[in-house]
Amino acid sequence: MTVRFILTDKAWEEIANILAVIKPKAGRPPQQSDRMFIEAVLYVARTGIPWRDLPADFGRWDAVYNRFRRWEANGVWKKLWKRLQADECKLAKHIFIDSTIVRAHQHAAGALKKNGGQAAQALGRSRGGFSTKIHAGCIDEKTGVSFVLTGGERNDMPGFDLVFDQVPKENNLEDAVMDKGYDSNHIRERVKSNDMNPVIPPKSNRKEIIDYDKDKYKLREKIERFFNRLKQFRRIATRYDKLGHIFLAFIHIVAAYIIIK
Repeated sequence: MTVRFILTDKAWEEIANILAVIKPKAGRPPQQSDRMFIEAVLYVARTGIPWRDLPADFGRWDAVYNRFRRWEANGVWKKLWKRLQADECKLAKHIFIDSTIVRAHQHAAGALKKNGGQAAQALGRSRGGFSTKIHAGCIDEKTGVSFVLTGGERNDMPGFDLVFDQVPKENNLEDAVMDKGYDSNHIRERVKSNDMNPVIPPKSNRKEIIDYDKDKYKLREKIERFFNRLKQFRRIATRYDKLGHIFLAFIHIVAAYIIIK
């Protein structure tokens, strides 16, 4: 079987330079190269296949899976994503915050109740059914800078503080652009306290009139385009993972790939 690889030499060079610093050094060197291993993880993320159906071109599926879990436990995927977006964030002027619903497959059910059950794994039931909500912040249509997972039934406001807390501190951001679902006094004050201007249209039931920059608000389409890129990977568009931190690891590696694509 012939599979399609997606990492260019330039993209791999960027990843390899970071991995040389952040990946675990302990243990016996794996038989599979780092590049082929990351291609395998991206293949699973892109196609949405079960781990056991991974093509033989990538080696033993269980070796790839176990290595993926070890790197997640060591924070490698998150560190890789953070390092790739750091330089871009220093140049950005706008942060866009929003959320998107992801339907959860039946295989995602079954989290142990003694560990908090499905709610502890960011799974819930919304109007669309069994689902997870991805709350995200991005600085353009390619660069996500913060991700938080909640159950699909949660509204946007509780996720804002968690997303905003993850925004890199070294930044030159001037505006925080969000839709009217984020219109609250708390959010506006939190944004202003960080020397940013809230670009949020007021809700229709607000008693006072709050003006906002309509031209800057038009830029909010960037986060919709970012979600579109993220969901081109079927393992993100539909959640198959029981554990929230495993699903989040897929988001981190895909977000890292989108930055350097």
